[in-house]
Amino acid sequence: MKTVSENVSFGGTQGVYTHASDATGCDMTFGLYLPPEARSGPVPLLWFLSGLTCTHENAMTKAGAQAVAAEAGVAVVFPDTSPRGEGVADADDFAMGQGAGFYVDATEGDWAKHFRMWSYIADDLPTLLAENFPLDMERQSITGHSMGGHGALTLAMGLKGRFRSVSAFAPMANTTDSDWGAPQLTAYLGDDKAAHRRHDASLLIGDAGFDGPMLIDQGTNDQFLDKLKPEALAQAIATHRQPATFRMQPGYDHSYFFVSSFIDDHMALHAAALWA
Repeated sequence: MKTVSENVSFGGTQGVYTHASDATGCDMTFGLYLPPEARSGPVPLLWFLSGLTCTHENAMTKAGAQAVAAEAGVAVVFPDTSPRGEGVADADDFAMGQGAGFYVDATEGDWAKHFRMWSYIADDLPTLLAENFPLDMERQSITGHSMGGHGALTLAMGLKGRFRSVSAFAPMANTTDSDWGAPQLTAYLGDDKAAHRRHDASLLIGDAGFDGPMLIDQGTNDQFLDKLKPEALAQAIATHRQPATFRMQPGYDHSYFFVSSFIDDHMALHAAALWA
């Protein structure tokens, strides 16, 4: 692991690091915010997964999580959204390839060599974090935006007992029935519908559910509502009686102005669960 940068932020440290990933077979970059309490011992960890076209940097610089994390004594990790670099498969469509890992382990064609973002988030990066930073890996929660909201929800329901709470900002909510999901899952995973199902948050509500606090915020003026399909997730929550708070926020779009407007609520939810 190499340190790219470390900056003091709200009394803690915002770092950026690179490392060689066994899961993706290439170098990966991530951001990690450590609150002041980390100088005294291990602190809980919140994952923030980002969306299409993003790197580790978008949420790290735009979400506004550090101030609340410092006050709550919670670390926040900002992974990249896909493998990158020379020799890594890519596509002209921004919804495929580099910047669009969809948090799955690809099995098809050139994608299979590097696009293993599920394993990266579930196994590879947690191991590295535990070995190098003062983190209490028994206390983890997860959140994300858009494609990252999809990743947060599916990982939380797919990795039973790993995360104490989950939240999402404008998540891709019904990937098996959306232009942002169905083509990508087919390209990455082939025609195995069971494999697709494991990466659809609305279907997982019924299949697995989540035992812990869940919060979803969605803007009513989101320009991608037809692709995100929040109504499918809301219906699944109601049908399967999944304990959750689902909020439609009037006038908000898909941007980080939306995310930063409600980040305090999400951080409070996770801090309460992590310190319980």
